[in-house]
Formats: sequence, structure tokens, C-alpha cells
Amino acid sequence: MRPSIIVTDLPVKVSPDLLNVLWLHMAGKQTTIQQAHAVTLNFKDPSYSATTGGFHPVEIRLTRRGDDWHLAYVTDFAYVGIGDYAELAKELDFDFSSDHFSHALIGEMPSADVPEWFTLWQDNFLSYHCLGVYNVQISLN
Repeated sequence: MRPSIIVTDLPVKVSPDLLNVLWLHMAGKQTTIQQAHAVTLNFKDPSYSATTGGFHPVEIRLTRRGDDWHLAYVTDFAYVGIGDYAELAKELDFDFSSDHFSHALIGEMPSADVPEWFTLWQDNFLSYHCLGVYNVQISLN
């Protein structure tokens, strides 16, 4: 049985395709997920590096409220800096649990811009996921 992921209370439109991706990866942990309070999914392109580029790592966290799951945040990371001093940092962050939305280059996003940025991120992420570029790791809390 698929877990209920509630997205109707968000300021963005979450695609059914994104929900399917989350369900797909959570399905393998179905027995242990029932006792978890939170699920964190990490999507990583193993070839992504500061020098050669690649597909940005993405972290998605769901938190349980009663029997339902809620999207807590979506964070897209990118390397900043040069050479040996490059490090992964949040580039695009949609923190639904605290209503804080930001981009590394523009800072905090105006509320009116959040849906457009999320749709752009979501469309790109789903395309990359379809290409099979990510290794996925799931952590339960």
C-alpha cells in the first residue's frame, strides 16, 4: 500500500510524477517506514564533481503527521568555490516546514516566485531521474 503524501497544503503544485518517484523509492522500505517519523531521500549522481560538473545532488525529506506523510523540504545542492576549495552548498532550497524558500544567488525568494522556481526544479529533476543518473539512499528517523 502506498503511503499518503499530502501536498495540498503547499504553496506549489507537486506533480503526480514526483510523488510516484518518492513512492517508488519508499516502497522498498515499506515495513520499516511504518515506524519512522521522517524519511530522507538522497539522490546523487556518482560522477558529479566540482571540476567536471554533472547532475546536482538532491535531498527530499518527508515527515509523518499521524498516518500521512508531508513534504518537509526539497534541497538542490551544487559545488561552490574552485578546485580543492570547492564544497557542496545549498543552491535551491524549498523548506515547506518553515515557509523559507531561497536560491544561493538571489537569497530569499519572494512568495510569488516560489511556484515558478519549484516547477522549474521539479521538471528538471524528473527528467534527470528518468535518465537514471541518480543513486538513491534512504534514511529513516
